[in-house]
Amino acid sequence: MTVNLRNRLVFLLLIFVSFSCQDLKTTEKPEDLIPEEKMVDVLTEMALLHAARNYNKQKLEETGIKPDEYIYEKYDIDSLQFEKSNNYYAEQYSDYERIYDSVKVRLQIMKSRLDSLRDIEIKIEDSIKLSRKDSLKIKDSLEVDSLKVDSLKIDSLKIKRLDKVRNRRDSLIAPPVKLNRDPKSID
Repeated sequence: MTVNLRNRLVFLLLIFVSFSCQDLKTTEKPEDLIPEEKMVDVLTEMALLHAARNYNKQKLEETGIKPDEYIYEKYDIDSLQFEKSNNYYAEQYSDYERIYDSVKVRLQIMKSRLDSLRDIEIKIEDSIKLSRKDSLKIKDSLEVDSLKVDSLKIDSLKIKRLDKVRNRRDSLIAPPVKLNRDPKSID
């Protein structure tokens, strides 16, 4: 008999629980419901600002920006309107899932754009570093070229000196006499 009594109590408990769950109230559609597309924009901005707050909270506080107030002002909504709309969409699971999927896609697009911009920035920095290295090599080669020019100047000076020495006449040797073959000039 105890088994039969226990089965009846479990059965009554299940009936009680099932009837108590039937009295769920659904949130009515608010009069100032934020449209889905605007809700996607708001949730995307909130995700970005909350990520920024988690990344560098001190810097965000130094700017004096309060993320939630900034978003409410930017999208011309208030916190109560956002809460009502958020609660309504949360009960409409398919709508809410679609909204959050759109937010996720937007964030992924933003991330891919940021990654491509970082790649471009890295390429630019690398090319700047490479051009600096090349300019140093050019400067070094110019210094080497200027040393070559200096050595050529020295060599040309040596050649001039040697020419002067060659062209000097020895004082012991008489200068060559020019013979004048013109008979009129003989006196």
